[in-house]
Amino acid sequence: MRRSSEGARVGTASPRRRRTGPIALIVSVLLAAGLLAAPPAAAATNLPNSMAALGDSITRAYDVCCWYGDHPAESWSTGNNSLDSIASHYERLASVNSGIIGNQHNDARTGAKASDLTTQVATAVSQRARYITVLIGANDLCTSSPATMTSTTTFASQIRAALATLIQDLPKARIFVSSIPNLYQLWSVLHTNSLATWVWSTAGVCQSMLSSSETEADRQVVVDRENAFNATLATACQSYARCRWDNYATYNYQFSASQVSILDYFHPSLSGQAALARVTWNASWYCSWTSSCSS
Repeated sequence: MRRSSEGARVGTASPRRRRTGPIALIVSVLLAAGLLAAPPAAAATNLPNSMAALGDSITRAYDVCCWYGDHPAESWSTGNNSLDSIASHYERLASVNSGIIGNQHNDARTGAKASDLTTQVATAVSQRARYITVLIGANDLCTSSPATMTSTTTFASQIRAALATLIQDLPKARIFVSSIPNLYQLWSVLHTNSLATWVWSTAGVCQSMLSSSETEADRQVVVDRENAFNATLATACQSYARCRWDNYATYNYQFSASQVSILDYFHPSLSGQAALARVTWNASWYCSWTSSCSS
């Protein structure tokens, strides 16, 4: 006679009661007493089999080491270089879920602003990504002067539109939104380094914050705008159950001088990317689900 998935005979009014063996009884008692750990949450969680990273040069690992340009294999989000000491979100997920291996996409673009998310979101949707990381906003702040920064209203509109599209077009995806790294803290750490200030001036790096001609009042205008941007990111993300905000983890992290690239004194170095990967992972969906949060 055919049986159902629970082992009861189909068509019978009273399914046969399964006896509880001594081992099962002991396990139940130990679990109830807290003397035996429950199975990890990941065992009952549908981990993603694909992911996409949206954002700018930070996520492209620009100038991370050794030569100028993008180094996506060293990205905090989708990096896949097992020898770089950067435990990216992708690598951490791949270690517990083989289904994601080879299915990571770095859709970020160096120089991107929030206005560029429309194109990146469309790409992630076409890839049917099930996990999406977003780190954007530094280029909206880092302009020629405080007066040319993206307005908070425009930034908010662009962020809301991008998240709304992801939520609508990828109904099974989970989204992680990082706060923007603290630009004033970067200036504080390196503004007494003559080589750093020379590079900032010569290459025109983030002049709204890093130019020697900007006053403290000018820099505080950038600080205020960054605070507004991060508040916008928080509010927009928290509007959706499938969006996880990092609760200012990236903004609050105190990057040291050694964690900043010596190529441009702005982007994260290898150790900076490693720190960013760790900080964001601990704030993400999956560190607690996979019992892999790190200090």
